[in-house]
Amino acid sequence: MKVTYFGHSCFSVYANGKHLLFDPFITPNELAKDINVDEIKADYIFISHAHYDHILDVERIAKNTGAKVFGNFEIYNWLLKNGIENAHPINPGGKFSFDFGTVKCVIAQHPSSFMDGSYGGIACGFVLTTLDGNFYYSGDTALTFDMQFILKFTKLDFAVFPIGDGLTMGIEEAIEASKLVEVNKILGVHYDTFGFIKMDHKKALDDFKNANLNLYLPKIGATIDL
Repeated sequence: MKVTYFGHSCFSVYANGKHLLFDPFITPNELAKDINVDEIKADYIFISHAHYDHILDVERIAKNTGAKVFGNFEIYNWLLKNGIENAHPINPGGKFSFDFGTVKCVIAQHPSSFMDGSYGGIACGFVLTTLDGNFYYSGDTALTFDMQFILKFTKLDFAVFPIGDGLTMGIEEAIEASKLVEVNKILGVHYDTFGFIKMDHKKALDDFKNANLNLYLPKIGATIDL
């Protein structure tokens, strides 16, 4: 599958002929200043939780592309109120099938609130199965043994984990998470965007390599095969 990184926790996966976009936060990110948000393609958009650094560009991209947007029930209602009619609710434990394959919503251990401080519902991650392969995006989360249950339903080709530490998992926990879901290809996200999640790239790459795991840290705007 082709994976494009747009900075922070935003990435897209091209699978089964569809563009699957996750947690769009691009325009306020100085590190992603060279990305033209209006050129981003999306058939489906997935929002892991309501924090501004995961949803700030969703309205713009959804209205540009007509993409179907997924989020927990609170995010779903927020989308409808903001004029995004092509929204779809999904809560942890829920699963739906579409033309790209299936999406299952799973638990993430993380707070969730909108920019005005109102309740944003429970944070979550997503497990997607497609004809081209299967992957797990954990969303912002701490390490949790709940991750091991993903293997009961899906054999994964790669996973996407936050590694910036402080507000989410760091390198050590992401390595353990990789072992729990039995993947050796990991796309690292949620690092460097803010001062308190700056990361030592060499240490991250070395630590994953020493654990016999492949960590990918593509440049913003780059596309890689996973």
